[in-house]
Amino acid sequence: MSQGQRDYYALLGILFDASPEEIKRAYYEAAQRLHPDKNKLAGETEIFLEVQQAYETLSNPKRRAQYDATLPKQEAPSTFIKHRILYSRANLVHLNEPQLIYVLLEAGPRDTDQKIPAPPLNICLVLDRSTSMQGDKIDVVKASTTQLMRALRPEDLFSVVAFSDRAEVLIPAAYQSQNERTKLQNRIQTMQTSGATEIYQGLKAGLGEVRRGLDPKRVNHIILLTDGHTYGDEQACLQLAEEAFSLHIGISGMGIGGEWNDIFLDALAARTGNNSSYISKSQDIQRLLMEKFNALGNIFAEDVQLGFKEQAGIQINHAFRLHPEGGPISLENPMRLGPILQDTPLNVLFEFMVQPSASQADLVTLLDGSLKIMATARPTPIPPIRIKLDREAGEAAQTDPPPLAILSALSRLSLYRLQERARQEAVSGQYEQAIQHLKHLAIHLLSQGEKGLAKTALLQAEQMERTKSFNHKDDKEIKYGTRALLFSAAEE
Repeated sequence: MSQGQRDYYALLGILFDASPEEIKRAYYEAAQRLHPDKNKLAGETEIFLEVQQAYETLSNPKRRAQYDATLPKQEAPSTFIKHRILYSRANLVHLNEPQLIYVLLEAGPRDTDQKIPAPPLNICLVLDRSTSMQGDKIDVVKASTTQLMRALRPEDLFSVVAFSDRAEVLIPAAYQSQNERTKLQNRIQTMQTSGATEIYQGLKAGLGEVRRGLDPKRVNHIILLTDGHTYGDEQACLQLAEEAFSLHIGISGMGIGGEWNDIFLDALAARTGNNSSYISKSQDIQRLLMEKFNALGNIFAEDVQLGFKEQAGIQINHAFRLHPEGGPISLENPMRLGPILQDTPLNVLFEFMVQPSASQADLVTLLDGSLKIMATARPTPIPPIRIKLDREAGEAAQTDPPPLAILSALSRLSLYRLQERARQEAVSGQYEQAIQHLKHLAIHLLSQGEKGLAKTALLQAEQMERTKSFNHKDDKEIKYGTRALLFSAAEE
């Protein structure tokens, strides 16, 4: 490629071996984002013309072959993203039984002297105002929402939806001056509790508000705050989350107290690569909402996906996001790994099961795929990053110790899995097994200095022994407490 010639693959955000369908899809997405009818910013018309030229070249097999002949043979490192891969084992062994291997993937912004400006926000706060929210909870929610509005910048869009068994838009998504926002705060103060919890009503209205201000140059996000179960509309909510994901709109869930459905809220948020959070006390609502709000304003890339080809004899058992927003990742293809913050890299731990048929080769490919990264602050896509995970296999295991980062993550991950196992046993009525696992969990937590969490696990075990039931609030304390330890493991 001659000096000064644009990299057409990078311009469209695709890999060198992209299929014609992938080229066409990438051009369509870029055209939607950069078309002069939608974007008037200086320089973006020129970029749009370059994108057109890239598509005309790469969509024509003959012209593509001629262009490819001008490219360097080796793939250059990403200009925008740096990544590293750590393995729990130096090699695999030729065995007649399955083997486990763990891989830690870290991806973050490449060091640069130029600070990337924080992208403008398009945030909708979807607030549960059902009867169960009355008292301190609704009062703190009102105060927290007012505080968020004071932190908005002039370029930010902010909307508020209140819902119970119906939804009401309290603040529509629109540009508002600081004086207008001050007046709109009065609408928040008039919010009253009533009715039952129907999350779909709130999410539908919230998605409508975010779509009104939808812009690929913004962080488009819904924050759902609730304290209760929704009944009968779970599938509709999950389908709506898929629609949001297709529009690059994220959804985060926050549950207050012990009665909300964390499994459902986890699944809902995971559809957009996000997670749910637990708020144990009403007085923590404002702090956690502000932390989430600040994190959204600190996003470098709001959507990272790992697409991959299935490998014979290789199974991905689990994937856990350690940092940011620790929690399990759905194993669909592509995997929705979550965001990258400007000051916080994405850390994901994978567990692979290698079957005997695969371990007989001298070089075992665990995963062959690529990271697709959507960064709001960039007018053109970040080129995908090839991810190929290989390990040599031999007759004997090499004795190199695992990296400390993986050892730390695995020690915390074992605690999270232990509570998950105890929880599943309790739900299925296997209380004796659940009690034993909770006691083991408490011992391990104490050994790591987590005295408060260990005490909660023991109290839960004692209640199960007495009543053959479990406390939902303590259950969430243990789940989200051990999940938070994954986050701290990544920081270490």
